[in-house]
Amino acid sequence: MKVTVDIDCTPEEARRFMGLPDLSSLHEAYLSKMRTAIEQGVTPDTIQSMMQSWGPMGEAGFNLWRQMLDNMGGSSK
Repeated sequence: MKVTVDIDCTPEEARRFMGLPDLSSLHEAYLSKMRTAIEQGVTPDTIQSMMQSWGPMGEAGFNLWRQMLDNMGGSSK
């Protein structure tokens, strides 16, 4: 036997129903920082520091990605 249930709700209602936390303030803070970074101009150093802080294993993970992208692009650094 197969039963299908369709629920018509907004994403906000679904989040509350599932008991997930409200991260809208965190999302707004993140967007604000990204807007500021874009308005001030994004430099390669800025991108590198963001990737190092976000990537798994920090510096080692960043170096692994850089090597992989260099190999795919045919760079001989």
